Amino acid sequence: MDEKSVNRLISNGGGEVGVAIPENMNKNVIHKTNSIYWDTKGNDFLKAITLPYYGWFISEEKHQLFGDISGKKLLEIGCGNGRSLQYQGERGASELWAVDISEKQIEKAAQHLESHGLSAKFICSPMEEECGIPEDYFDYVYSIYAIGWTTDLEGTFRRIASYLKKDGVFIFSWSHPIHRCVTEDDGRFVFRKSYFDEAWYPVAVDEGELLLADRMLSTYVNALAKAGFVIEKLIEQSDDEIMQLRDDKSDLARRAKMLPVTFVIKARKL
Repeated sequence: MDEKSVNRLISNGGGEVGVAIPENMNKNVIHKTNSIYWDTKGNDFLKAITLPYYGWFISEEKHQLFGDISGKKLLEIGCGNGRSLQYQGERGASELWAVDISEKQIEKAAQHLESHGLSAKFICSPMEEECGIPEDYFDYVYSIYAIGWTTDLEGTFRRIASYLKKDGVFIFSWSHPIHRCVTEDDGRFVFRKSYFDEAWYPVAVDEGELLLADRMLSTYVNALAKAGFVIEKLIEQSDDEIMQLRDDKSDLARRAKMLPVTFVIKARKL
């Protein structure tokens, strides 16, 4: 996947958006469709959605959500190509763990870490399922543009809470739900779908297909509360300095000046 395709996927759903999927679609179909995409068409490197970037125009370097992680145990949900794991390993994490639905992405991540003298414990599994991750073990669980793929948000957040020690921190980013409802038409931003529509739908990207669902921000907040988290910080404003440094004049940058593109939440387990 090249950067142009990534911009399309993040900014407006990417490629051609199909009709909504029936609500009773088997979650295994969603898992299979998305894992096939990441195994075959998936990216080698998406620099804007791996740490220190939480997504386009929001960075850890500015917001310092993690702080000092030296000697800490970290688990990444949806590790992809391993660049975020590398970032954490080079900052002194004592243990790195990761789960991802794609065997191919895990292979790439493991190779990438090895080339940088790092290692992690990898598990290939949907994030919603029991997969042998230890409970009450991690200081941090984090996810960079992956948590939105879950077919069971509340169940996933409960599992993440179980992995964390008391007072452990969960940090995740995802595409902001409001901007995925908006498209550009002759220089104007117009709504193409309801903000309240959380149905899964197919998206054509790079001659492949992904299945996505756009959840309301309140859905994430309420699911966190139900799982026993308290939100410490919510970030949704793009960083003008990043856009200026990149001299970014893309459609996505124009959009980011008008409405949120990415959101990041830092929550703590009670």
